[in-house]
Amino acid sequence: MDDVRLITSFFPAIAGWPLTQLAQLKPLYAEWNSRINVISRKDMEYFYLRHVLHSLAIARYGSFAPSAEVLDVGTGGGFPGIPLAVLFPESHFTLVDSIGKKITVVRAVADALQLANVTVVHARVETLRQRFDVALTRAVAPLPALVRWMSGRLIPAASGSSAVGGLICLKGGDLSAELAGLVAQCHISPSAVSVTPVSQWFPDPFFAEKKIVHVRQENIDKRT
Repeated sequence: MDDVRLITSFFPAIAGWPLTQLAQLKPLYAEWNSRINVISRKDMEYFYLRHVLHSLAIARYGSFAPSAEVLDVGTGGGFPGIPLAVLFPESHFTLVDSIGKKITVVRAVADALQLANVTVVHARVETLRQRFDVALTRAVAPLPALVRWMSGRLIPAASGSSAVGGLICLKGGDLSAELAGLVAQCHISPSAVSVTPVSQWFPDPFFAEKKIVHVRQENIDKRT
């Protein structure tokens, strides 16, 4: 089963317009992918599993404040930003990528879904002047590079807030070298970084080595 029912089996509260938006994703991407290859042909067979559900792992990890400014760094085809923007309509998402053809697809998908809470930007993240409450990435760059890019671009979390902030990365495989790089290159202690296995929520073998890595804003900005 690779349709929107896979999503509702893990997120049964999704209904109404958000469910309609998620159901539209696969046909939209299939149409665009026939013209501009932003998702591998093989992955389109497992679209909801490998792209939508994987993106929504972040929603299992934590939630965004209603007014949060969320940055999707190197959004590619729009993941994780597009599915999360559907789930969190009161937060604002800025989806950034330096590759124009990918941005063309992401902008078209956001427009087709009527996602008023999404801004799509064709740029490198280093050129952005805005600051954000939280930054998201999926398989974009090694952790040390991501931390350097986000230094000074994240807003400190409000005292007592339960919403997630800082840098949240969807990663896979052995992360020991990247985590060691945070220590050696960014002077961030391993105790300041949380690594959460996605398999605790989603049992499919695809998620066996998938993880969420969370570096909080205060640790990013304390690096020297």
